[in-house]
Amino acid sequence: MPWNPDLYDQYKDVRYQPFYDLAALIRPENNIKAIDLGCGTGEQASILQNKLPGSVFLGIDSSPEMLEKARKYEHENLHFKLQTIEEAAQSEQKWDLVFSNAALQWADDHEKLFPEIIGLLSSGGQLAIQMPVQNENILNQILMQMTDEEPYASYLNHFKRNSPVLSMDEYAQILFDHGIQDIEIFQKVYPIIADDHEALYTFISGTSLLPYLERLEGEQKEKFIREFKLRIAQRFTKYPAIYAFKRTLMYGRKK
Repeated sequence: MPWNPDLYDQYKDVRYQPFYDLAALIRPENNIKAIDLGCGTGEQASILQNKLPGSVFLGIDSSPEMLEKARKYEHENLHFKLQTIEEAAQSEQKWDLVFSNAALQWADDHEKLFPEIIGLLSSGGQLAIQMPVQNENILNQILMQMTDEEPYASYLNHFKRNSPVLSMDEYAQILFDHGIQDIEIFQKVYPIIADDHEALYTFISGTSLLPYLERLEGEQKEKFIREFKLRIAQRFTKYPAIYAFKRTLMYGRKK
């Protein structure tokens, strides 16, 4: 799936606050080995590496477009690699910190994936993860409704990507069952203030909407976009509007 880093960064301030909240959960340690799963443009890995002196970081991402932006942050203690999260999770390498901000929602089957990610941790290693709660966010709900309806279901050849994100109770159980202690899991609202429905469309068009738009062309794509924008306008009728975007943050340490 081709990413547009410039479009993604239009809401950089909104997307970075959860990163800082997640980073604040990490216990400061020097000279550790860390991996950033789904590092995107690499800036967040760079910020983290600077906060943990002497540490060696690897950022992995499946998007060549994102990694092209990340190259400017590379140095002897910070490297980037084209790799999927699933591939990284199945490696035998151990890390003192496994970090992932707003990326694991793109990987399926969290009941299987999360134990594999926990398996990447060395003894005493830290786990820090943040994901949007897509099923509870209004724009994602509008998107899912449209994909179930005609003619859009046929336009998409009945493609639909259901969010793999689990409940906080389910993540707590997975972490506990696989040797994570000092568990912290919470949901937080990160408000997006929009001046019009176009702003809300722009926000989701850089993320969740991408796999749908890449499957559409011509008049079908234009019709899908028009209808999606119309439904946003029908749902948000007062501007400036607040979009209460929910995210789950979790932290723990391997026994």
